[in-house]
Amino acid sequence: MGKKTFAFLLVPFLLFYAFPASADKKEERVWEEEIVYSIMIDKFNNGDPANDIIDEADKAGFEGGDFKGIAAKLDYLQDMGFTAILLSPVFENAGGGFHGEAVTDFYKTDQHFGSKDDLKNLVEEAHRRKMKVMFEFPVDRVAENHPWTTNPETKDWIKTGHSDNGGSAWNKGLPAINLENGEVQAYLIDAAKWWMEETQVDGFSLQYLDHAPLDFIKEFASQVKSVNSGSYLIGTVTEADRTELAKLQAAGLDGIKDVHLNKPMRDAFSKIDASSSALFDIWEENVSAYDHPSLFPAYLDDKNTARYTQDMVDQRQYPGSRWKLALSYLYTQPQVPIVFYGSEIAVNGGGPPDNVPLMNFWANEELIEFMGRIAEIRNQQPALTHGTMKLLYEKNGMLVFKREYRDDTIVVAINNTSEDQTAVIQAADLKDGKELRGLYGTDMVRSENGKYKIIVDREMVEIYKLADRSSYNLPFIIALFGVFGFFILFMYAAWKRGKK
Repeated sequence: MGKKTFAFLLVPFLLFYAFPASADKKEERVWEEEIVYSIMIDKFNNGDPANDIIDEADKAGFEGGDFKGIAAKLDYLQDMGFTAILLSPVFENAGGGFHGEAVTDFYKTDQHFGSKDDLKNLVEEAHRRKMKVMFEFPVDRVAENHPWTTNPETKDWIKTGHSDNGGSAWNKGLPAINLENGEVQAYLIDAAKWWMEETQVDGFSLQYLDHAPLDFIKEFASQVKSVNSGSYLIGTVTEADRTELAKLQAAGLDGIKDVHLNKPMRDAFSKIDASSSALFDIWEENVSAYDHPSLFPAYLDDKNTARYTQDMVDQRQYPGSRWKLALSYLYTQPQVPIVFYGSEIAVNGGGPPDNVPLMNFWANEELIEFMGRIAEIRNQQPALTHGTMKLLYEKNGMLVFKREYRDDTIVVAINNTSEDQTAVIQAADLKDGKELRGLYGTDMVRSENGKYKIIVDREMVEIYKLADRSSYNLPFIIALFGVFGFFILFMYAAWKRGKK
């Protein structure tokens, strides 16, 4: 090998060793670190026209979305930073049951969505991308033509006289499951375990637990966790106080979709110059009420609410700016973010079923890019997924708070006002002699006279990391010049030898 070739080959190794060693390999993600995309299967993406069994008489029925269609869009979701997906119920449903809540068989997929193998392939494709998959599991209702409703041996599996007690807009009037019956409990638990073993799904969201017995929750969680100890089990309720929700978590659920946070969060960012102090009151209440409040999912809208964009339209606000500020808070607060499909294009709509239109993949590139950027920041900063939260400043929509975890401090500044704002933060609330380095933008704020002066443009956000003051890295500079000097000497020696 000639000396010229040797010199060129040597340079990359010298450059590599001149830079600091990279951090250790990151451990497997826990659920506090996930960002979840919630999908109404039938309304998302049609990947297999062969299963488009359309009932012309049912104008509000199935529209073609299926498991293959979701699998085809996993890269699209991953590019936006989502690390998990939550599917609407996958089970066989009665006619028009595109929402999945009129179950006729808990052991079959609905033919409109695809086969069990299609679902298994979707989970496999997600896992190949390091994404997790959950699906919603209705445990409160079945379809009117479910075999339980006519079989004499299961007559006690259905409640009488409670057909509308606690139901959603999707299943009002359907027969209510008698969860007090031990045989029913065992059946549903066995079905959940079977799906987890068959498809390797990573968790379930149990639907409408307002009247579910705690012994059922406890046994369900215990049995499912025996199959996959790392599974994520959450639940939904239509309304309940924190005492009841704490009991559900104590019985074995990881968390319950936070109905108490939903409206205050929508109110805080659907209009301009609105106070957001209530959000921190709710977090403090959650910390006091729950053992693990960070495992409670936070959401802006879902299949049971009007679309969040509707709030913005009602307030005569531009949805793009509103969504950016709302998502900034959703992604930087301590609870697991769940984003309903179509939020990235600011889908509008009132209550069910107007809130679940067929997905249009017309790209709102600005909002999609923004979501990917703040998701990246959340995924890279442990303080945003594991840290404490403390309010530092709030005035009529100008919001500054900090997240702290071990030696890391992240400061989030959201300006939800009609003017540029300045927030002065006392160094005692952070640390003196440091600087705040912008992670979303390029802003840098140094402490001066014991204060940090944060300036944020109207309707904008900045996320800072507290760090030591910048200075020249003299050892690194010397090493770098040494490497290039060595390279020049090699080239000169090679040139001289070649000339001879």
